[in-house]
Amino acid sequence: MGYIESIRELVGSSPLILVRPSVIVINPQAEILLVQYVNNVWGVPGGLMELGESVEECAIREVKEEIGLTLKSLQLIGVFSGKELYTKLRNGHEYYNVVIGYACTEFEGEIQPDGVEVLAAQFFSMKDLPENTDPFIKNKLKESDGHIQRILQATR
Repeated sequence: MGYIESIRELVGSSPLILVRPSVIVINPQAEILLVQYVNNVWGVPGGLMELGESVEECAIREVKEEIGLTLKSLQLIGVFSGKELYTKLRNGHEYYNVVIGYACTEFEGEIQPDGVEVLAAQFFSMKDLPENTDPFIKNKLKESDGHIQRILQATR
């Protein structure tokens, strides 16, 4: 049982604050890797931090578990929080997410969605994101485009 499940047993469906590292994986063609979750919404890979784990360790672990890639480097893009990251699940559980966004241009492996959390994973041009991309993700990608371009220029 993970940390979040343990806390849920204690507090029921009361709101929790979750630390959620997320990674924008960028290929040499300047395309962004998006993952399609089981709810058919596209987003960026990431997950929930466990006790004793650093934010970076969590991001690397989650990407490996969800899509099979090994990340070689992470560059901080930003920290996002607030009302717009509130979630209430069908079962009544409530969350306020603190998203710590990273970019990664150095990775290894073949994309292999786990089929449990992630149904598909694919690189997309910033100008050609899927229609059902999470609106928060789509907005943050557009806002971060200049930062992403600087990261890409630094790696060339």
